[in-house]
Amino acid sequence: MKFHNLYIVMLALALIGSSCTDDFEEINTDPLALTADKVDASLIGLAFAQTQYRSMYGGGGYQIAQNLFADMYCQYFAVTHPNFPSDRYTQVGRWSNSAWTTFFGQAAPNVKFVEDFTGENGLDVQNAVAKVWKVQAFHRITDFWGPIPYSQFGNGELSVPYDQQEDIYRSFFVTLDEAVAVLKANPDGSAFGSNDQIYSGSVDGWLKFANSLRLRLAMRVRYADPGLAQTEAEKAVADGVITTNEENAEVITTAQSFHPLNQITAWGEFRMSTLMESILEGYEDPRISSYFAPAIDGDSDGDGSPYEGLRNGQSQVQLTDSKNANHSDLADYFRPVNQPNNPPIKVMRAGEVYLLRAEGALLGWNMGGTAKELYETGIRMSILEWGAADDAAIDAYISSSNTPVDASPESPAVSDIPVAFEEGGDMERQLEQIITQKWLALYPDGFEAFAELRRTGYPKQFERLNSENLDVATDELMRRMVYESSEFDTNREAVEAAIASPELNGQDKNSTRLWWDKK
Repeated sequence: MKFHNLYIVMLALALIGSSCTDDFEEINTDPLALTADKVDASLIGLAFAQTQYRSMYGGGGYQIAQNLFADMYCQYFAVTHPNFPSDRYTQVGRWSNSAWTTFFGQAAPNVKFVEDFTGENGLDVQNAVAKVWKVQAFHRITDFWGPIPYSQFGNGELSVPYDQQEDIYRSFFVTLDEAVAVLKANPDGSAFGSNDQIYSGSVDGWLKFANSLRLRLAMRVRYADPGLAQTEAEKAVADGVITTNEENAEVITTAQSFHPLNQITAWGEFRMSTLMESILEGYEDPRISSYFAPAIDGDSDGDGSPYEGLRNGQSQVQLTDSKNANHSDLADYFRPVNQPNNPPIKVMRAGEVYLLRAEGALLGWNMGGTAKELYETGIRMSILEWGAADDAAIDAYISSSNTPVDASPESPAVSDIPVAFEEGGDMERQLEQIITQKWLALYPDGFEAFAELRRTGYPKQFERLNSENLDVATDELMRRMVYESSEFDTNREAVEAAIASPELNGQDKNSTRLWWDKK
């Protein structure tokens, strides 16, 4: 991992559209000239814009990092391309290796550059925002692989040690403490101005996002360290989290820095999953038309609905006959490339935050409401976010006794939980309700949905039709990604030490649980 030449940055700034700044075109005429010794406070905002976009796999890596792995593992979608075995639990090495090197070769250097530059030049508010974003960027990667290079990334050495995931998570909370203290001390401050692709520089927006991110990470460690989880979750809520859709964290996109789904949907390589069909149709969920399009062939299974899902894990032979026409593609909102609406890349939204609080309330933590109240508000916020229904329809949905339906005779519903919160029900069923609704509210963020699936086991999954992975059976979950060939080629001593560490105990397998995966 020889990514220590961090300060030759911004070679890909052209991916961030001219909306970032009025001076973008002039600056971008000679991207090779934009090096650390020539960057000043007026240009660091461009670096941060690039950091935000790249960290969410904008501009490259999204398909092979998220869509063909996390999106399939959490059963948002199913693969329809016969030569894509990832839906059969195969970790295709060249794809995951590219996902790793894209992050550590592009996103992570930008993250470090912005944090270092702002810290060294007395840009305190910008530095606080950069720290928050570093936590956001790196938590997705450690949640994919486990131990990763973190505290010593960019050390200038040929070998970069790995940190244990437990240490990384504990440092996340310390980093957020540092950032939040600065943000709270500068309520009228601004960070990066219009270059900030999420909050346009608003300190208030970043403070609420930082607290909401703390809440997400606190709940992530619930089963590994319940005391830490409760402390951090209650701290987050007390300091103020996202409560409205106007406060949602979303990376804006343009015709140049477009949402990756705008591009990859045009390739016709995946469709709606059977699990999505079963839950959305069973619940009569108003978000179904915001998420997916009716199948071209219409109601092919005769259930009265044109929304058709495909079972995950189809064999190569089964996929020889195209499944695209008789299964649902994504809604028009997500396709095709460079369409006028330019949907944002969703990072964290009010619906998720309320549902995180609902889980905490279920445990008796101080979350500012009861589990039922927060659960229902989370659903409401998600539906309103998509403009999918009016208040009366949302009320009817929230109180509905509808349950998931059989998708076909071969695919009976995997759960009987209703939408309406079971106040007197078993706590585990209530948790299943909360996480199932969170799975719907997180869409299309497969990274986060995959992490929550591993943490909680929900929503219950359809068994895959086939697995080509000796370590993960069709009725089991992928638990992590194995390490990459590029690391063994360039950073062997460090990666082998990570595998031998107590967290992995010598097991570099897809079935190896991460530190927080303790349920």
